[in-house]
Amino acid sequence: MKFPSWWSKVSGPAKIGLAFGLLGAVLAAVGMFRGFAPFTLRAFLMAVLISGVSWGLVSWAIAAAVVEVEQDVSNDNNSSRSTD
Repeated sequence: MKFPSWWSKVSGPAKIGLAFGLLGAVLAAVGMFRGFAPFTLRAFLMAVLISGVSWGLVSWAIAAAVVEVEQDVSNDNNSSRSTD
């Protein structure tokens, strides 16, 4: 499967955020169609928007923090090896 050229330029945490944002939006849409809330266009759009953005933002933030911690640990390991 060939991905668009912009996809390869997106960072790992951003890819995770986009994937989970899409998942959150899909789950909100499924919930609306199953009747868990009164279905109006405005309610549907708000549910999809709020779910997609919040899932995407939180998962991106967690993934970005993990990348930073891993880089810090790697830098600490490299600096401790060079002083020995």
